[in-house]
Amino acid sequence: MTSTTSTYELPKRRRIFLMRHGDVTYFDASGRAIDPESVPLNERGRDEASAAGSEFKAQQIRFDKVIASGLPRTLETAQRVLAETGQQIDIDVWPQWQEIRGGRLGDLPSKDFERAFLSVFDGIVPETTAFLGGETIGELLDRVLPPLQRLRDDASWDTVLLVLHGGVNRALLSHAITGGGRTFFGHLSQTTGCINALDVGDKPGDWVIRALNHSPPSPLHATVRNTTMELLYAQFVRFKSLMK
Repeated sequence: MTSTTSTYELPKRRRIFLMRHGDVTYFDASGRAIDPESVPLNERGRDEASAAGSEFKAQQIRFDKVIASGLPRTLETAQRVLAETGQQIDIDVWPQWQEIRGGRLGDLPSKDFERAFLSVFDGIVPETTAFLGGETIGELLDRVLPPLQRLRDDASWDTVLLVLHGGVNRALLSHAITGGGRTFFGHLSQTTGCINALDVGDKPGDWVIRALNHSPPSPLHATVRNTTMELLYAQFVRFKSLMK
């Protein structure tokens, strides 16, 4: 009687660290809106970025590639992370991963403000839902998923850092969680300065979620119960009241 033995090769996967940029201030002390295309990190955001960098350093993590969306808040976050890790590495800019694009609030009826701010991140969001009267979820997915495939097709890296945005991160995380599907889970919280860890293999649906929304300054999110969009809407309401 002969026996046969078989060998099993463990799948080889690469690591994506996906961050959201550090905190920013979208309204100044007078209640005036600040241009979201140019807004820098505030003091809290700088601390969050440095804290993330310190955690990467403590874990002796080195990046083969670093990519930011190109908006100042993502570039500054990536720079502060690298300053802590001590790595000298160029930051690639992929503008396709800029944040979901809103329309002109002035074009929206006032009765639709609350829905425009809050519905886009409410549960499983239909692709037809528009963000602040602008880009729809479907258009966002059309924009951000092809670059992810481009990244996967690049065999030059083993560990990559992406520094992007709350809406974009939700799109990429939803894609990974569904094994390569086209879904948008709006209720995936993305705290400013957070770190997500994803492993990806060669097969299209080979995704392993290792960490979600890890915030180095406050890993248990002990003091936060509201979403970013809820807080932003509260600031907007205050701004509108000051302008009356």
